[in-house]
Amino acid sequence: MATLALVGSVAISVTACGSDAPDANRTIAVPGDAATIAEAVKQAKPGDTVQIAPGTYHEAVIVETVGITIRGEDRNTVVLDGQDSLASGFTVNVDNVAIENLTVHSYTQNGVLFNGAAAGTADADEVYGTTGNSLRGYRVSYVTSYNNGTYGVYAFASTGGLIEHTYVSGHPDSGIYVGQCKPCDVVIRDVTAEHNAIGYYGTNASGGVYVINSVFRGNRLGITPNSQAMEKLTPQAETVVAGNLVIDNDDPDTPEIANGFFGGGIAIGGGTRNTIVRNRVEGHDYAGIMLVSLNEFEPSDNRVEGNVLADNAIDLLYAPSAGATNALRNCFVGNTFTTSLPETIETVMPCDGASVLGTVPPAPKVNAPAGVDYRTLPPPPAQTKMPVPVVGTAAGAGPVPTVDLAAITVPVRSS
Repeated sequence: MATLALVGSVAISVTACGSDAPDANRTIAVPGDAATIAEAVKQAKPGDTVQIAPGTYHEAVIVETVGITIRGEDRNTVVLDGQDSLASGFTVNVDNVAIENLTVHSYTQNGVLFNGAAAGTADADEVYGTTGNSLRGYRVSYVTSYNNGTYGVYAFASTGGLIEHTYVSGHPDSGIYVGQCKPCDVVIRDVTAEHNAIGYYGTNASGGVYVINSVFRGNRLGITPNSQAMEKLTPQAETVVAGNLVIDNDDPDTPEIANGFFGGGIAIGGGTRNTIVRNRVEGHDYAGIMLVSLNEFEPSDNRVEGNVLADNAIDLLYAPSAGATNALRNCFVGNTFTTSLPETIETVMPCDGASVLGTVPPAPKVNAPAGVDYRTLPPPPAQTKMPVPVVGTAAGAGPVPTVDLAAITVPVRSS
């Protein structure tokens, strides 16, 4: 889980170059024009693209120039290797930066970090992650991030993001982490997260968060928007989880979750006003979709609708604090399922009428097997490369795409 100590370890000076330079909108080749990625990034001005030739680079790159793109020529052969000694592959401290078409692995902390604590205005009356005090604009496209010591892709106090066509595996915290932002305005789409402790972890990530059309499999826990006091901007609110294939997140050959959880598909941990809609959730030892308390936070006002669940120990689970008798305006409707706790969950916690919940039965205990060292997990297979960019495409993150939620359907399980 995220800590401010981690963020605080990153340099926070911002030295973005001016945008009126006459040689802006260049392509800076590595190693042709600059011997290292870090040197190319230092040379870059807003609008430039750093293009990296195939090879293995042992660098920790800090990005402090706004509005640039860092792009590998080949996703599978442009490799940043931290050798289990460097902190993060990319640390982005400024707005409007894109990382594309490369692989990053074996860093002690993160594969790719967007650090809003550096980019924000640091107004004493504002909290990092709020409007005007965040990193603004980020994108990760066609990136493979594996076997890093905390997160594959980490966006802290950052807004206006797109994480797409990305593969994350082998992380002892989570493959993708979005934390302490309100509004976050981030779309996570067409990603694959497997063999992590957690696939997607969204602590106090609120407002305009979309986790859609992606695959979460073979983790210990697939997807979890959640509220925690360890970060600011509680409680978590307003994440949409839609159209995802969430399967078999009960793999013991994965790193352990710190609090010992295991075997869950989608879990709202003390989060509020979330929508879980039209996902396929199958094959979990504990539960498929869960609304649960987390520390002092209770789940409330969450809607679980139109999901297809099968082969879970419990398909749908509502587990507030012990002794609770209140549905807290959580509701379930139109799901395809066999088992639930409480039983007949859509009848006692309906979306179109008053709750008749009664006493909530206790949730079963979690049986979490021992995990493995993330550094021992095998590298992933080659991943799909980014299509050749259109000539003249602007550098930088670009706009956040609009999501047509009505067009998202339940995915088909292909294997």
